[in-house]
Amino acid sequence: MPAVCELRPSDKTSQDSDKSHSVEQSTESVSSLSQANHCNHNSSINNVLENGNSESTKDKHIIKNGYANGYVDEDVDDGQYSPKVNGSDLNAVQQLKNGVENETDAADKTDNKQDQEFIFIHDTGFNVQIVAPGVDPFEIQVSSMELVQEIHHLLMDREDTCHRTCFSLQLDGVTLDNFAELKNVEGLKEGSIIKVVEEPYTVREARIHVRHIRDLLKSLDPADAYNGVECNSLSFLNVIAQGDILEKKKGFRPESVDCTPPDFILPSCKERSITPLQPQSKENKGLTALKVLTTSGWNPPPGTRKLHGDLMYLYVITLEDKRFHLTASTRGFYVNQSTEEEFNPKPANPKLVYHSLVDLLSQLSSSFKRNFTLIQKKRHQRHPFERVATPYQMYSWTAPNIDHTIDSIRAEDAFSSKLGYEEHIPGQTRDWNEELQTTRELSRKSLPERLLRERAIFKVHSDFVAAATRGAIAVIDGNVMAINPGEETKMQMFIWNNIFFSLGFDVKDHYKEFGGDSAAFVAPNNDLQGVKAYTAVDVEGLYTLGTVVIDYRGYRVTAQSIIPGILEREQEQSVVYGSVDFGKTVVTHKKYLELLGKAGQVLKISPHFVINEKGEEVEICSSVECKGIIGNDGRHYILDLLRTFPPDVNFVPLDLSEYSDEVKSLGFPREHKHKLCCLRQELVDSFFEARYLMFIKLAAFHLQQLGLKTYKEKELNEAAKQSITEKECADKTEVEKMN
Repeated sequence: MPAVCELRPSDKTSQDSDKSHSVEQSTESVSSLSQANHCNHNSSINNVLENGNSESTKDKHIIKNGYANGYVDEDVDDGQYSPKVNGSDLNAVQQLKNGVENETDAADKTDNKQDQEFIFIHDTGFNVQIVAPGVDPFEIQVSSMELVQEIHHLLMDREDTCHRTCFSLQLDGVTLDNFAELKNVEGLKEGSIIKVVEEPYTVREARIHVRHIRDLLKSLDPADAYNGVECNSLSFLNVIAQGDILEKKKGFRPESVDCTPPDFILPSCKERSITPLQPQSKENKGLTALKVLTTSGWNPPPGTRKLHGDLMYLYVITLEDKRFHLTASTRGFYVNQSTEEEFNPKPANPKLVYHSLVDLLSQLSSSFKRNFTLIQKKRHQRHPFERVATPYQMYSWTAPNIDHTIDSIRAEDAFSSKLGYEEHIPGQTRDWNEELQTTRELSRKSLPERLLRERAIFKVHSDFVAAATRGAIAVIDGNVMAINPGEETKMQMFIWNNIFFSLGFDVKDHYKEFGGDSAAFVAPNNDLQGVKAYTAVDVEGLYTLGTVVIDYRGYRVTAQSIIPGILEREQEQSVVYGSVDFGKTVVTHKKYLELLGKAGQVLKISPHFVINEKGEEVEICSSVECKGIIGNDGRHYILDLLRTFPPDVNFVPLDLSEYSDEVKSLGFPREHKHKLCCLRQELVDSFFEARYLMFIKLAAFHLQQLGLKTYKEKELNEAAKQSITEKECADKTEVEKMN
């Protein structure tokens, strides 16, 4: 079997519960188990045909696609009981054998198809040689499934080439497309030479380069990880393990280790601080290579200088306290003759232009050259997983009081758009709902198609979360105008970048009976869990909204993608399934019952009837608060999934008449601040599996007892027959003697 394994959408763990289960589970692979069971089954049938009886076995299963299917024969392994087979049974067995052979052929074809998919993914890779300016040629290992862009990222992370951002890769003089797969590059093979060619800068590339240099200088500083910037995440494994996860290096290692427990865990400590939840390295304060790296106040370049290729101006203060004004041009970076009082863009002597800002700063400051090299060495001494950025931004809910240092680039990001203009130009805004739903409609028949689909879903979802986070911050900061500015602040709603924003307050007393604002604060999180559950089920034809819940400055903001046409009509006119007034009026829809019925088989939600205020029974397959809306695009959307999972009865108000006055005077029972507590999906699944296994064990026990009872009755019958036969033989013998 190949090293790469796949999990089909229909084989997810959450979907296995509604399938047939076998009593015994095998740890073997599905394909090998299928072949073994087919062989065993065929041999048992042949024995039946040849010998007229079946062999005594503990149990026999035909496993197809991982589930029990077809012929199942379970006998008590007593070594004696063998049922006889008559002529009609032989015909049935022969037909069963033919059916098994057909199933075997079909299974073999399926296995061959899966093996082809596995082979398509399984790739050992090959080595290519990289020739970059200023460094010796070196080899890297690549895979034919990778993109050319991944080689770019590798070079930008490598210690000796990390300071280069604006370059292209060429093979035999042909520039490679960044988004092309290596297997599609003509002439690329084992030992090929790929050259790194420096490209002219643009304003965007120059800003990217400066930002990348800033990130390299701050790579040892955890401030960005605590603040949730640039996909930085916290990693404490190396700190806690005290370097044991890294490669062992030769050298002196102290034999004695200080095992004295810290003060905050001793019994004498009265106040427990949460600061130790963020373990810190015992190393000294991080190295500094520059005092100041910022954009100059002479920006933007005047029109005459733009014609000469000036893109932007930088201001630098070195550790030697020397001040320089730098020019970023299309050719690279150089020192100009400007000062704080006078603008002079002419190059200073010597007139040298460096394509990399690091090369220029290394010539200007020996301290920068030394400390920058040390920073990169320490960065590469970390575990690879520690220095690789996460694919999506992580936010820490606790952070120590770290030093706040001057950083002009950080300040620029806080008050301006970062590299992009998508939220400022109306024609460039993205239709998030269409992107989210289109990626889910991608084909998933073969393994490569499923991989492409999952990558597209992850990319769009990550972009949506990042945009929603920026929008929520802008909403709380007051930088987005409300669509209902005349309403009270907590009742205002916002639309920014095709994303709908609402605040976590009880609007129009919707949650008055459930706890008011406390319930409204919890409802978005319950709704998010429901969206995740239905999204994981992935029923074709059933769509959920892109949903993000953001907590910022004490506010809870819910960001959702917009259903096409929802803003053009009233909500009562849009809802074709569910209730808009918490169960007073309930409507149902045949298509929604079908779609939600499929999802309910996995989520353990069975179709049921509810009674509206008129006393009429209405069939639904979800909570009554769930709403179904058919958008202008013809898709069937569901929203308001806060009641997807059962309520937690431990938080349901009790009957106070059962308690004495003394207990009530002491403040018991204590009421929870809201009534929207619900069980987690993991608990529901675990309960279902536990009850199912209990049923299977009980059924197996009764079947075993029934089999033993039948066997004992048969033994008694045979003994009775034998005694009768013996008696008849004795009587016959006695009669013969008398004659």
